Amino acid sequence: MNPLITEIFQDDSMSDDQADLLYSKLKKIHLRKNEFLLKANDEVNDLYYVHQGCLRSYIIDLEGKEHTLQFAVKGWWISDYIALYGKTKTSAVSYIQSIKDATIYRISKLEFDNLCIALPKVANVNKRKMELAFASFQNRILENLTLSAKQRYLNFINAYPNISNDVKNYHIASYLGITTESLSRIRKEISTRS
Repeated sequence: MNPLITEIFQDDSMSDDQADLLYSKLKKIHLRKNEFLLKANDEVNDLYYVHQGCLRSYIIDLEGKEHTLQFAVKGWWISDYIALYGKTKTSAVSYIQSIKDATIYRISKLEFDNLCIALPKVANVNKRKMELAFASFQNRILENLTLSAKQRYLNFINAYPNISNDVKNYHIASYLGITTESLSRIRKEISTRS
């Protein structure tokens, strides 16, 4: 079976025909570092699977300040979910930008929905991924409400152990909801205790 399909859907029991059908719906995209996948107000119809690299989803508030919503690394899906799944907003509210060179695969939501109907295994994988994503987003809200900035940073480096060197300090700070100065103090404090 196609190794990419096994990677994406974490299932090597699909038939070759099913794997071929899935693969035929995926469109490969290469992004260079700092290249945009989506910008605010773009039309959103697709889901994106990260095969290599790292992407960042963020919004810009009315004062021009960036707020990082998500990092997506190998094995993660990303899109502007408000536009993709929302009922009132159909254009992007966020920006999605590559932090380093990336290879991603695009599939339209309509085609993916049709695949979920035709192939129950795909629907099950999608359901599980959505459950994990929802739990992750809810956990992040709880952490922001209840944990110190230091503990949020420690949780971040545990969740994203391989990207902290590729991500700029202000990206991490905006994800954690702190200033870059606070992040520097936290890093210094942690390194002196090690």
